[in-house]
Amino acid sequence: MASCQEFEVTVHTSPGLPCGTFSRLWLNLIGSEGETPPIAVNEGDRHLLPGSSCLVLVRTKAPLGDLLLVRLRLEARIGFPDLDWHCSLVEVCRLADRGGTEPEKDPECQVFLCDQWLRPAEGDVELRSGKLCLLQDETEEKLKQQRLRHLQNQQKIIRWRQFVAGAPQCLDLRSVSELGPNLSYTHRSVPANLRHLKGFSERAEPWTSFTELETLFTHSAKHNSVASFVKAHWEEDWYFGYQCLNGCNPLMVRQIRDLPANLPVTEDMLRPFLSAGSSLQQELQKGTLFLLDYEILDGVPANEVNGKPTYLSAPLCLLHLNLQGQLRPIAIQLQQTPGIRNPVFLPSDPGCDWLLAKLWVHSADFQVHQLVSHYLRTHMVGELSCGATLRQLPPPHPLHQLLMPHLRTSLQINFQARATLLAAGGVFDKAVGCGLKALPVLLSRASQRISYRSLCVPEDLQLRGVEALPNSFYSQDARKVWDALHRFVLRWVDVFYSADVEVLQDSELQMWIRDINTHGFGPGSGFPEALQTKAEVSQFVTMIIFSCSALHAAVNFSQLDFALWIPNCPASMCRPPPQEKGLVTEDELLHFLPDVNTSCRVLSALMLLSQPAVDFVPLCHYREALFREGAPRRLVEEVQAELKQISRDIAERNLHLELPYPYLSPERTDNSVAI
Repeated sequence: MASCQEFEVTVHTSPGLPCGTFSRLWLNLIGSEGETPPIAVNEGDRHLLPGSSCLVLVRTKAPLGDLLLVRLRLEARIGFPDLDWHCSLVEVCRLADRGGTEPEKDPECQVFLCDQWLRPAEGDVELRSGKLCLLQDETEEKLKQQRLRHLQNQQKIIRWRQFVAGAPQCLDLRSVSELGPNLSYTHRSVPANLRHLKGFSERAEPWTSFTELETLFTHSAKHNSVASFVKAHWEEDWYFGYQCLNGCNPLMVRQIRDLPANLPVTEDMLRPFLSAGSSLQQELQKGTLFLLDYEILDGVPANEVNGKPTYLSAPLCLLHLNLQGQLRPIAIQLQQTPGIRNPVFLPSDPGCDWLLAKLWVHSADFQVHQLVSHYLRTHMVGELSCGATLRQLPPPHPLHQLLMPHLRTSLQINFQARATLLAAGGVFDKAVGCGLKALPVLLSRASQRISYRSLCVPEDLQLRGVEALPNSFYSQDARKVWDALHRFVLRWVDVFYSADVEVLQDSELQMWIRDINTHGFGPGSGFPEALQTKAEVSQFVTMIIFSCSALHAAVNFSQLDFALWIPNCPASMCRPPPQEKGLVTEDELLHFLPDVNTSCRVLSALMLLSQPAVDFVPLCHYREALFREGAPRRLVEEVQAELKQISRDIAERNLHLELPYPYLSPERTDNSVAI
């Protein structure tokens, strides 16, 4: 008859006031040859208190074999509050056979990391001991089955639904509470002072003067040096070009070698704005001409705000890189189809025509920035990646553990955005030119036109021809951060995949990329249908991490700085685009800008969105226990050292700039999309 075995099991509750629970905890030990019946852990004087440990002795009637899993289940007690419980880990020590003749040895101990919340309603949670591994590296059939059970359960809970036809899908949620405590979070930030804006809510009328705008600006931006610089220089052409490269939407400008067929500019029109002695063709060949093209807005329905129509345009803006390294606009056409009622505006035009043309470009850029560069390319990419990771990569998979700290928060913030900002009565409905009718049109178009290469920084900068521009600080910093992240991911992948063939054999990985493609972007996007090499995996994972951390920092936390001076980023335009020149005075410019109340509503939203969390997690800093030892710890220390040096380099460069560019400094970049 087989002898029994004894185990000392220690259950650790995480520190922190909310981590304890009154609920009864049941525990099973599962081995290769059998498992124990459920054992009550916190009976008698044993309690699951914050920061405490519960020790229980477990005796088996038959050998378990190799210990593989610990199963935990919470049961609410009648008459006591049903509180979630945060388990740190479970430690199991196999005691020596006390009935034998051999001397006792130190107990053989295994640690089963948990590091998550448990709640009675969610049933069993199975913890495993050992390192991260791929499915094909599992040697125990029970562990393979445990991975499969986990994913089957996740796919029942994590379901897709369509938010906008033709755009990446979102998770099917009715409330944030459905996410549970492991996928929800509390965003704590310094409260924004909106008191001086709320009093304007009843003024559904144009601003009366630029002096009135300046008064509001003084109260809103008195400590914001970037906004003050913007206000001082917003009318200047060199600054317009600078903002295309380093503003809150640095993703639109691109180098051209041929003029667009629908922009009828001529040599004679542009000669005064080119380098002396040069020609239009020579400048094209040299690569000094650039384009902003907002064709994606062509025909998009404009919103109605304060009971009045607003207007959208789809401008083309030609820019020239001069010998001083300045990128300056030299021609603007406000609609896509050329014609006598769609003039090309030039810097030499009289009066306020040129300034108004630039205002229209800024307003178009606001729409594309908010919904495409910001929401689609960071928030929606994050939710798509998070959903697929939860559904297809189980926790033991090394890419699950690497990705989730960068993705987890996207589910809650996106649900809240769809329920407020992008919903009826929200700021897009009440104050933005692209309202609720335009939103699905624009997101669908952008999703169909986006390319995988444009989401990968080196390819994007090369495709747009901006990497070598001397004053493109976004490009410089984005490439440095991308390269550091890419080296980190490459080393991570090398730890777990010894050869490319293991990538092809990883069925969980292939289901993951299939889920992303099925519920993400269209077949023409260039997203890989399958991942075949370690290099492809590394690039794809780097793209996700960069999009949800650094890119989000660049396009989100910069936006208030450039929008506080309202004419620099008009959220809507209250008069139609001019169809001829010479008819606009300076006073009339104000009537194109958003009304007083809608201006202040947009500023209030941007102030809230631009507030960093007081407890934010910096880029590549991880709170999860997994990253505190072994290869993960070594790789994290290496990338953190690289990112710290990048932050130092950015700080040093910014000391010598009249207008610093701090938005991609890793020390101020959040690890994920959390606002």
